[in-house]
Amino acid sequence: MGASRDPLEAVLVAVPVVVLACGVAGALMRRLGQTAVVGEILVGILLGPSLLGWLWPEASRWLLPGEVLPYLGVLGNLGLLVFMFLVGLELDPGLLRGRGRAVVVVSQASVWIPLGLGGLLALAMYGGLAPEGVGRAEFVLFVAVAMSVTAFPVLARILKDQGMYGSPVGALAMACAAVADVVAWCLLALVVALAQPQGSGGGGGAGWGVAGMAVLAGVFLAGMWWGVRPLLAWGVRRWAPDADSGAGVVVLLCSGLCLSAYATNAMGVHALFGAFVFGAVVPRTAVVEVAAERMRAFAVPVLLPLFFVGSGLRTDVGLLGGGSAWLWAVAVLAVAVAGKWGGGAGAALLAGQPVRDAVTLGALMNCRGVTELVVLNVGLGLGVIGAELFTALVLMALVTTAVTGPVVRALRGRERGRERERAGDGTAASVGLRR
Repeated sequence: MGASRDPLEAVLVAVPVVVLACGVAGALMRRLGQTAVVGEILVGILLGPSLLGWLWPEASRWLLPGEVLPYLGVLGNLGLLVFMFLVGLELDPGLLRGRGRAVVVVSQASVWIPLGLGGLLALAMYGGLAPEGVGRAEFVLFVAVAMSVTAFPVLARILKDQGMYGSPVGALAMACAAVADVVAWCLLALVVALAQPQGSGGGGGAGWGVAGMAVLAGVFLAGMWWGVRPLLAWGVRRWAPDADSGAGVVVLLCSGLCLSAYATNAMGVHALFGAFVFGAVVPRTAVVEVAAERMRAFAVPVLLPLFFVGSGLRTDVGLLGGGSAWLWAVAVLAVAVAGKWGGGAGAALLAGQPVRDAVTLGALMNCRGVTELVVLNVGLGLGVIGAELFTALVLMALVTTAVTGPVVRALRGRERGRERERAGDGTAASVGLRR
């Protein structure tokens, strides 16, 4: 019955089920004090072989049959491109002003410390967990990069939920996450360049070495910054003088991000980089903000959950059935937390931050979320990591994202309690002086 099923019919069933499930899970997580991303990642895992495919394989095959997965993958990746465009658009260089030393110290420590620890762990894992034919350099570098990622957009959502977005710690965390993610994306581009010639291939990058791809990437960045950016600014001023022209700007932005993604994909670098860079160079005018919100309103709740399902279908907790596999998963989590949280907090202390602010900053930098899943899917698609390690890293991303909100809330709660105590002492003192 499943073999003769019309793919369109399967898509029309799978899309609403996935979108509604992610919407309900996201709302439930928000009521529990979590970010919606945690619920969406959980839905993707539960719909995959970890639960539904294990308990009721017939229902899993009917809901998500093999022939419909490529269509869902295309839709999910379109949502992902829009998401990465929005991440680039949200990067605010103004966050760096006046915080130069702290931003440099914390952001670089939160990249290079987990990168180094992750590299050491990857060296130990290479013999047992690396796919056959994958070189040691790309495997170690990829795992190291996966350990060093911070979810910039998820972090922004957590800070807004906690009322910390405009606070000194929140602004510092956003600036550090922005710098750290730019470094991490550049390192991931290096991994893609290293692994691309060994992949199945396609793409225009197969005949180029790492140096050739670096040159092309540099030309692309220069062209986007000095060519596309002023052209976009002129086009937005000329064709969209007011918010009523938002529909035309949506078309312009969608076309631009697709062409930018195509350009980086054709040169052998992943398409996500093109969408991200395009978002970073788009002028931040009122009409662009309106158009971006229209894109976000559809792509994030409707298309992006389909990406989570693709990640969930590749995540099989059953692969960690052996004791050694779970030990590796625990080691991945421990190294990830020690590198990001410990490294970020230690660097913040060295930069002169108070202890509580430093611990809070380290906890915020430990948040991974959607960005981690993007990186992991790139690695799995390139064949740099296998399904077992992919599962362990997805679980690490889920746990580190889930603990960020409660930890920050607890730290802020204790801080507010001490502020109330100090205020009470001050009131009592003033009353005593009046007497």
